[in-house]
Amino acid sequence: MTIIITNTSKTPVYLQIAQQMREALLRGELKEGDILPSVRMLSSDLGVSVITIKKAYDLLEEQGLTITHPGKGTYVRGQNLQVVREFKLKEVQDILLQAVDMAKRNGFTKEEVQELLELLYEE
Repeated sequence: MTIIITNTSKTPVYLQIAQQMREALLRGELKEGDILPSVRMLSSDLGVSVITIKKAYDLLEEQGLTITHPGKGTYVRGQNLQVVREFKLKEVQDILLQAVDMAKRNGFTKEEVQELLELLYEE
């Protein structure tokens, strides 16, 4: 699993890490029982503080995607693909809501937006 940090992004680094790990779960790159890199190792690999990595891991655990065993590491929990899909669906919903608001402000009809979405989805 490769994690790419974008320092110019408005998204905090810990969120970028957590999002990319959730996406790796969806793609099947991370599976139930897989151990995540240690906080120190990932911190070193990405060039960010251990606090940032810990915050990302804590978020994943709060979301029910991982479980941490002190002294042993952080592991991917099983049966959470639906949870990950719900997070991603919420992200898509938020983006579509922004697009719909913009379309309404600029006078586009529902039909025009639907047609555009269908064209884009087919690409």
